[in-house]
Amino acid sequence: MTPSSTALLTIDLQNDFLHPDGAYGRAGQGADSILALPDRIAPLKQALTHAGGTYISAQFTLVPGRDDAPLIAAHLKKLRPFLTKGDFAPGKFGHALVDTLAPADFTIEKVAYSAFYQTRLEYILRAMKIDTLIIGGIVTNGGVASTVRDAHLRDIHTILLSDGCAAFNEDVHDATLKSLGSVTEIMTCAGATEMIGNAT
Repeated sequence: MTPSSTALLTIDLQNDFLHPDGAYGRAGQGADSILALPDRIAPLKQALTHAGGTYISAQFTLVPGRDDAPLIAAHLKKLRPFLTKGDFAPGKFGHALVDTLAPADFTIEKVAYSAFYQTRLEYILRAMKIDTLIIGGIVTNGGVASTVRDAHLRDIHTILLSDGCAAFNEDVHDATLKSLGSVTEIMTCAGATEMIGNAT
């Protein structure tokens, strides 16, 4: 791998998902495996950016509509009825990348699972001449899996961080990693960090 043409892409590592005062924290939704991700990914981010690579944060976004009520897909409203005004809204505390990983070189606002769907991610990858994505974040079976598969369809080489992503259920996480093995390279955060060191 060449660091200058590689980007770390994290999915949904935001205050509304991880911080106790965020939307999910206030609702008592969370998992220890998810909370551990920023500290595990931070050394990899530092190594890659120090070597000339790029860090991109894709952040789930609920677009404020009339009277600031968020535009929420029907299936998400059913799954997460606690989401309300201000949650995942651009410019708000909850929408922001967690402090441990901030700042990102680029921030992608995404409105669905995949970081490619109706975002400027592909434009940034082309403009920065990036051909490899190292991917982590939440949840493994949702935004992470959708993004990995969309990258595969675009002939973008991906490295999925086995311990740099997580789900609310460990069995679901493990099953998703197994299913994605045919479309992506998989390695640990430490392994990816060592690979970057060997490339510089």
